[in-house]
Amino acid sequence: MNYDIAFKRVYEPTDSADGARVLVDRLWPRGKRHEDLQLAEWYRDASPSSALRRAWHQNDIDEQRFTDNYRKELQAHPEVLTPLMRHAREGRLSLLTATRNPDHSHLPVLRDALLDHLAREDEQADGREPSSPTCYEG
Repeated sequence: MNYDIAFKRVYEPTDSADGARVLVDRLWPRGKRHEDLQLAEWYRDASPSSALRRAWHQNDIDEQRFTDNYRKELQAHPEVLTPLMRHAREGRLSLLTATRNPDHSHLPVLRDALLDHLAREDEQADGREPSSPTCYEG
């Protein structure tokens, strides 16, 4: 199954095509009121840890190391992806961030992790047998 997961800055205008708008930053964006963002959810748990975010923003680590460490954080706690997976299964999911360049942020790593977990779940579901044939009789 194909899933539509997009990136967007919180400072860009809301669009009806955004689908579920989920802010995945640990900190609230400056100058934005909650009601102005029209969020489905503010979900901090899937964002990078505070220590990793700080190291990245202070240029203590490069983009590759940030990506590797964030990927490890997500692998260590795959349950944090579940709410986002639910949104993705319902239609378009727009992952929001205050970062200036969403393509060079945590969002591509998060999307890859989501797509990987969704594909694994879909694969497992396709291989299951119905519990009993009588359940499907009319």
